[in-house]
Amino acid sequence: MLLAVAFRRVGGLRLRIWQIFVAGAAVVVAAGTIPLRAALDAVDWNVLGFLFGVFVLGEGLARSGVLESVSLRVLGRGGSVDRLVLAVLFGSGCASALLMNDTLAVVGTPLVLGIARRQNLPPVLLLLALAFGITIGSVTSPIGNPQNLLIALQGGLAEPFRAFFAALAPPTLACLLVAWVLLRARFADAFRQVLVPVPGEPIRDPVLARLAIAGAFAMVALIVLRVLGPAWIDGWPIPLWAVAAVGCAPLLAGSRERMLLVRRVDWPTLAFFAALFVLMRAVWDTGAVQSWLPADAAWQQDPAMLIGGGILLSQLLSNVPLVALLLPLISGASEPALLALAAGSTLAGNLTLVGAASNVIIAQAAERDGEHLGFWQFLVIGAPLTLLCALVYWAFLA
Repeated sequence: MLLAVAFRRVGGLRLRIWQIFVAGAAVVVAAGTIPLRAALDAVDWNVLGFLFGVFVLGEGLARSGVLESVSLRVLGRGGSVDRLVLAVLFGSGCASALLMNDTLAVVGTPLVLGIARRQNLPPVLLLLALAFGITIGSVTSPIGNPQNLLIALQGGLAEPFRAFFAALAPPTLACLLVAWVLLRARFADAFRQVLVPVPGEPIRDPVLARLAIAGAFAMVALIVLRVLGPAWIDGWPIPLWAVAAVGCAPLLAGSRERMLLVRRVDWPTLAFFAALFVLMRAVWDTGAVQSWLPADAAWQQDPAMLIGGGILLSQLLSNVPLVALLLPLISGASEPALLALAAGSTLAGNLTLVGAASNVIIAQAAERDGEHLGFWQFLVIGAPLTLLCALVYWAFLA
């Protein structure tokens, strides 16, 4: 199954990761490798509930036009290319700390392509800035990407928001600047241009927009409460699923398009996670993973090995399955070790064009719009960026 994930092609059929994992989970349950009851118990419903809520909120923000309207106000002010690229990097980075990367990639790609064409800029410049910003920015939050969410919920972190923000926000900001420096060096001619203001876009659905904005502010307020806390309600910490539930509640309760929003939820990703939990429990019970890894436990506490291993092994297994496999082994590890795994498995998305689903979404959306973001165009900047960022995060976590 892991070979299928690595190559994702059977003859002329291109398989998606979620299809591979759902098929694998069905096989282990049907074969009796894991009983059905144990399979259901293995599913982390907290993770699925959180993802569902964030998907609904993200769809509401995108469908109402809020994301496009706000983005154009930030990116379309004119001035220097430096300001524009920094705005794309930091804007997508900050947004990816709260919303799922795929949503930002879907909404952001036509937006940056439109700006590039109006300003006569190389589209690849802004596509790369968007891809790098989304990936790097998501490192800093326990809800920035699926692998961070797994670490936050299953890694034993007492205060995941506080832990991620305090330790990873400074190196994340530094890495966004590193990305800007590398893009500036690669596209030096484009950075000499002067930009003109780009008109904004009106909100498409004002009612849906108000509900989505209310949900987003409520979710952010709850996150701030958890970070600055100690966010206790009747003696219990606010669970992550409640954070997402607060965010999507206005949309599900007050929007006439609630069923459309639910239908447009990324159900394949939810199916992938449910199957992932079943498969990883079955694999763990066999003891195979434990026998493959070095007997010396020093690597479980070594940020350098966890960052480097996370980057390299994620190219083969994909980052979420890798984290799911390693978490039971390092759940008792130190906080820096857990955060190093989060950083490495996420930075893997910057190494190659196929290293993150958001990269692929950006490339495919650009292709449909007549632009091309090639593998080597990505690698020539992505490889040094990944190496430099790995060193930055190691310096902060070691």
